[in-house]
Amino acid sequence: MKKQAMVSCAQPEAAESGIEILKAGGNAVDAAVATAFAQTVVDPLMCGIAGFGTAAVYMPGKSTHEYFDFHSPAPLAAREDMWEALLEGETKDGFGFVLKGRVNDIGPQSIAVPATLKGLEAMHRAHGKLPWSEVVAPAICWASEGYFVRPGMHAFWIDEPAYGRASNLDRLHYCEESRALYCREDGRPKAIGTPLTNPGFANVLTQIAREGIAPFYEGDLARKMIDHLQSLGALVTMEDLRECQVKRAKPLVGSYRDRTITTNQPPGGGAMLLEMLNILEQFPLGDMQHNSVEYLRTLSEAMKKATIDKDRYIGDPAFVDVPLDELISKDRAAQIAAEIRAGHRFNVERVNPGAKVPRDTTHLSVVDGDGNCVSMTHSLAMPSGIITPGMGFYYNGCMGVFDPRPGRAGSIQPGKSRFSSACPTIVFKNGQPEIVLGAPGGTQIAMGVLHVLLNMIDHGMGMQEAVSAPRFSSTSNSIDVCNRIPRFITRELQAQGYEVGRNPYNYTIGWVHGVQITESGLQGGADPGRDGVAYGVTLDA
Repeated sequence: MKKQAMVSCAQPEAAESGIEILKAGGNAVDAAVATAFAQTVVDPLMCGIAGFGTAAVYMPGKSTHEYFDFHSPAPLAAREDMWEALLEGETKDGFGFVLKGRVNDIGPQSIAVPATLKGLEAMHRAHGKLPWSEVVAPAICWASEGYFVRPGMHAFWIDEPAYGRASNLDRLHYCEESRALYCREDGRPKAIGTPLTNPGFANVLTQIAREGIAPFYEGDLARKMIDHLQSLGALVTMEDLRECQVKRAKPLVGSYRDRTITTNQPPGGGAMLLEMLNILEQFPLGDMQHNSVEYLRTLSEAMKKATIDKDRYIGDPAFVDVPLDELISKDRAAQIAAEIRAGHRFNVERVNPGAKVPRDTTHLSVVDGDGNCVSMTHSLAMPSGIITPGMGFYYNGCMGVFDPRPGRAGSIQPGKSRFSSACPTIVFKNGQPEIVLGAPGGTQIAMGVLHVLLNMIDHGMGMQEAVSAPRFSSTSNSIDVCNRIPRFITRELQAQGYEVGRNPYNYTIGWVHGVQITESGLQGGADPGRDGVAYGVTLDA
């Protein structure tokens, strides 16, 4: 008897690595960890071992369904009011704050505690089947033997700077190591198709494959990292590395129509996703024309309300009393829906809002031949621009999303993790997994995932059609649309008094990658806005 397995992610090389691990007898967790390691090599501004993430693991044979949350906490040396006097503004879509000197955005003080490597190791130790060294090996090969610059990578590298924030070219240029790896002699990013190798990172990964993660968190790699970062004025210390913890949590569970939705706990974006689904369940979306004026207005108001609630209430539950029961209450959602139906418009407050900023992050979805499922989103937030000489990987820039104003859900506190819209999700129908999905895209992650779920559940689309359909978002008082939403729709919204922002890209608002489990087999979806793929493989039982 043959079994199917599938990996969907934004990088062909990484998906290949996951498939090879499945073919070698690995399970979904092995494949996810191998894919994630490969992503840190072949998409170095999108993710890294010094980043953060959140992952859903469902293993029916072990009666396991849990999340591994490895968010990057603020260093213990951070203080709630340390940047309060530097505040200049906030990005329009809520993806971070603009400070004088950009100290939170690029450079040494933008770095929070690296957590991704610890998260990957925890997942593998708990549920992996193959040896650790075997799941790290594909990433070592990519780093040492090489890959090339893909169109999606290059487009991200040359993104123009936005209001007050560092451009991605700034990040590529920030340190000598980065310029040598990714730029030409004249400073331009290396062209599409240019071969890349990263021998320094290959050496780091080889040591991790051989010795485990201890060198990175308390040994010689840790000392090399901290000595370098401290010399630059970073806040991260050896104590931060030693104290970094992975949280294993139960899923946050909700429902939509006849499906059970399982997603992540705060400070992840799962509560936002469930709040929006609960509101929209009150409307006959399947009877509305897809992406009609009524459809855009209804979804946008739900998005705005969830954004307002996120800004006010959702933070690290170890530091913030998050009113989860209220936020995902069906009764409250019905009241909000009644307001939307009556024409009410919600107001999203921003401090001196500027333009949107580029967003990084990546995602992978895996289903193996035994029905095990993994959905993982991991990121650098925006890369800090710093690479320790000879080590080959960027440190995260997670401090940029913390609110510099004290006393708020997203305020800086030592050891606190900031909100992330990441919401890797698994949907069940009749008790069985049906959809495994998630996305990169900053504040737009939950919006992209929401669209795909509505496309599949209310509009009957398959996975690839659902991730390819035109999307829009409202994480501010503007309705932001991709360029495939026609102008005769947006003109009518403008006539109703809505501000509309048109994105020049045809595929934007999150970049969703997922797997649909059907009676006829696995169906993959890879968002056309990235370089992604959904690779399937048939395995012997």
